[in-house]
Amino acid sequence: MCFQLHYGLYSFYLHLQFYSTVYSNPNDMNGLLNKFLYQPLNLCIMKILRKIKLFSFFAMVMQINVMYSFCGFYVAKADASLFNKTSQVIFVRDGNRSVVTMSSDYEGDLSEFAMVVPVPELIKEQNIRIADQLIFQKLDAYSGARLVEYFDNSPCRQYIRPSYAKSVAEMNEIEDFVEYEEEYSVSVEAKYQIGEYDILILSAKESDGLQRWLTDNGYKIPEKAKEVLEPYIKNNMKFFVVKVNLEEQKKIGATTLRPIQMAFNSDKFMLPIRLGMANAKEEQDMIVYLFTKQGRVETTNYRTVNMPTDVNIPEFVQKDFGDFYKDMFEKQWKKEGKNIVFLEYAWDVSLKNYVKCDPCAGTPPSYTDLRESGVYWVTSPNDQDNVMFTRLHVRYDRKHFPQDLFFKQTPNKQNFQARYVLQHAYKGELSCDAAQEYYKKVLNRREKELTTLAALTGWDISDYEFYLDEIRKKIKESGNGWIEEDNFKNGLETIFIPGSRNNNKGNGVKWVTFIFLLIMMLVILHKSSMLLMKRES
Repeated sequence: MCFQLHYGLYSFYLHLQFYSTVYSNPNDMNGLLNKFLYQPLNLCIMKILRKIKLFSFFAMVMQINVMYSFCGFYVAKADASLFNKTSQVIFVRDGNRSVVTMSSDYEGDLSEFAMVVPVPELIKEQNIRIADQLIFQKLDAYSGARLVEYFDNSPCRQYIRPSYAKSVAEMNEIEDFVEYEEEYSVSVEAKYQIGEYDILILSAKESDGLQRWLTDNGYKIPEKAKEVLEPYIKNNMKFFVVKVNLEEQKKIGATTLRPIQMAFNSDKFMLPIRLGMANAKEEQDMIVYLFTKQGRVETTNYRTVNMPTDVNIPEFVQKDFGDFYKDMFEKQWKKEGKNIVFLEYAWDVSLKNYVKCDPCAGTPPSYTDLRESGVYWVTSPNDQDNVMFTRLHVRYDRKHFPQDLFFKQTPNKQNFQARYVLQHAYKGELSCDAAQEYYKKVLNRREKELTTLAALTGWDISDYEFYLDEIRKKIKESGNGWIEEDNFKNGLETIFIPGSRNNNKGNGVKWVTFIFLLIMMLVILHKSSMLLMKRES
């Protein structure tokens, strides 16, 4: 096991034969035992311990790396409410069939509310319904950016303790519309009352006539609507026009604008956004939740860019995660030229796929949620058809988004989530050999975290020197962090704690090795005492 021990035992045996014939004093024999047995045995054990401690330290480092594969504690999320003027849309698409659910972010007098949406065909009444606002909250909570945290174990321990997942004019009666639509080159092709909404499906031959017709019939239309209406008219699109029926709203008891869902057929996989920019003075945010069969959805006429993800950020960001994500989004949006669409989440949410997030910032969509969203091909809780979920976030204005959003399904089914990691340093007192090396690693990790924070958000990291000082004061300037040889010798009795099979590894050799050495020593001592007794007799 140790050359010194083997050599010492052999030397002890030879010298025992010689000295036993010369010395008869037991004190002399004790010196012999100390020189050729105890000292080699002590030195051997000391070297074994040093090797085992070195191995234990590397094992501890490996354990810290392994911890990253466990789910962290979910601690915060960045949802649509972080961004001002944020609209949300659910878009379900398979083949030429589309189901679109719109949640309005309108704030103001409901009597002045009007929504005009270009649609590719005359939508039938049975294909329009009022959806539950809760579905938007669920999808937002489920797919929003998430902050997770991990906790370092004490470097003085030698076992793994995994972390676990803790990721926005009074209504005229329909029959009172201005007559002679021919004067405006506008046709009212359908009239519906659905819930608290009065809905018209219009067609028009010219944008000027459509704008005048809407204005004369009490709709609040932006002054610049004409120029954005013209392209849709040239493409023979219809106009889905909505106003709030205040009396019906009062009867129903609704206090907010409920989402409207409509289904239609179109060979174009697109979402019109230009009308929404007609009266906008600044950028607007839109979050689109898309359900498809094949894979992720991307935009074809604008670049789709992944949000930065899976990066370690400083621990103190936890209390300001909302500001962190807003500033990061702003910086990345400017960096990419302001004419991109961000991917924030993508996951296979098929009912057959049991892992729908890691970690989960909210409850994954259930069968009921999928049906409420308009995923029409899922017909029962046991349905095994594919459902791919994509969350896109676009910030748009007239300058950088002159076209509507056109989408495509891709074969890419790789999961993606905007996920940010906190790695908490161990907070307890550390006095073992590995402590200094551990603190150095934590300091290096925190320096990288601050650099990452500055790169992602543009924050001035000079304000956060305290984050480094907290660790710097724990690092000793002298020494290399290891117990020196003299300390091993002087403290052998206190540090030699054999390990066992029940994960109590101690800080010494295994029990079987310890017992073997002990028996060897006892046997030799026994033989030496027998020789001494024989000599004395």
